[in-house]
Amino acid sequence: MVVTDADSKPGPRLCVLKREEGESYGFHIRAERGRRGHIIRNVVSGGIAASSGLQNGDRLLEVNNCYVDDVPHPEVTRKIKLSGHQLCFLVLEGKEYEEAVSKGHDLRGLVRTRKGEGCKPPRLCHISRDPVSGLGISFTPLEGEKGRFSVSLVKGGAAEKAGVCKGDRLVWMNGAVVSDLTHSALSRMVKKCGDHITVLVIDEESEKHYLKERMPILPTIAVPHNLPHRARKIHLVRGPTGYGFLLRLEKMSSGRTFHVLRAMDKGSPAEEAGMRDGELLLEVNGKEVEVLQHQEVVDRVKTSGEEVSLTTIAQQGLEFYTKLGLSPLLFCEEDADEKIKDSSAHPGDSSESRRCSLQKGPLGFGFNLGCVPHRPGTFISQLAPGGSGQKAGLVVGDVVMEVNGKNVEDKSLEDVMMLVKEGGRSLSLLVTDKTGDGDVKEANNIPGSEEEDDYELSCL
Repeated sequence: MVVTDADSKPGPRLCVLKREEGESYGFHIRAERGRRGHIIRNVVSGGIAASSGLQNGDRLLEVNNCYVDDVPHPEVTRKIKLSGHQLCFLVLEGKEYEEAVSKGHDLRGLVRTRKGEGCKPPRLCHISRDPVSGLGISFTPLEGEKGRFSVSLVKGGAAEKAGVCKGDRLVWMNGAVVSDLTHSALSRMVKKCGDHITVLVIDEESEKHYLKERMPILPTIAVPHNLPHRARKIHLVRGPTGYGFLLRLEKMSSGRTFHVLRAMDKGSPAEEAGMRDGELLLEVNGKEVEVLQHQEVVDRVKTSGEEVSLTTIAQQGLEFYTKLGLSPLLFCEEDADEKIKDSSAHPGDSSESRRCSLQKGPLGFGFNLGCVPHRPGTFISQLAPGGSGQKAGLVVGDVVMEVNGKNVEDKSLEDVMMLVKEGGRSLSLLVTDKTGDGDVKEANNIPGSEEEDDYELSCL
């Protein structure tokens, strides 16, 4: 499917690609020497990409609602691979792109103008049943509209605490879209879910924008809330005797084999970075390792030099995302399990503001954001050791006052995150060194059987 403006004026085009298991999208994406942008090439005639309106020479501006023109090419291809069976591209015809660049036009502004103001991403919320009030959520069918449901909540209940809002529209539940369901079928589905459900919801106004633009509402573009498992990025600096952990290729009870992290040495870089025994290794320096042989993974770690970035997840976490039909790499944090502590600063304490300038590095900007539930205001909840945020002078507990010159003191967490994303690879934050009191929540920016013949082992 291709979506263009009704008056056919030149400008960005929305192309939606959907494939079945085993099918290819039928295009290549390249970064070419001497030419700017991510270039669409080798579009197969009659293929999925061609049918969506994608053309040879198009420049890719967005992948799944995320601006990518200034993003390194490997990161763009990674986003595409993680998208599963459906992609949403915003592209600009090659000659239009080159003309816009030569004239110094703001491509990001062009994209923003096309989208309009006030459109927020969907939310992926995991709800755990409360012993007293249950899941705290019910669904009302919209009159005359099959497969469309509005959300009602128990005030202060489990669903509200998980990030669902009154009046939200339900899009997806436990990996299944609800557009083809009757209300009775949806009710039966909820009953079968037991004590936990994961839902994709979006506010009414944003849903109108997506429907008007004929944009799919996908988990891959969602802001995660209350997810029980998250992949983590661990940054290690080699010590005198190595990184201090074992890597084993182990066969699980399911019959699948995984690269498993084991036996962290006391005081080693691995232990100090928070590596956990039994975690599964998903990536080395941003590249997936699931299909690699044991020695290939070992070689990647060893040839990384004095530093390496590993992406890991607990086995239960992988099972959680597999059941939802999602990649565990979609929602990844530096470290999702540290509890956020209240700042020692008190309301009314004097504090100084600081402007911190950051450049995105291998681990992003190197910080997580947090908020006080049901209140405006955002603060730095976590920092990656040695990351861009720490180097720029950010401190855990700093309150964010401005993002790239825009005041955000009264903005929601999602609004602040969108402003950070829109800034591309550069970020300017005005922060102050105090937070308010009250409970805080972490924000999102993310045993198998063994026999002696079922594993390989390497010390790293």
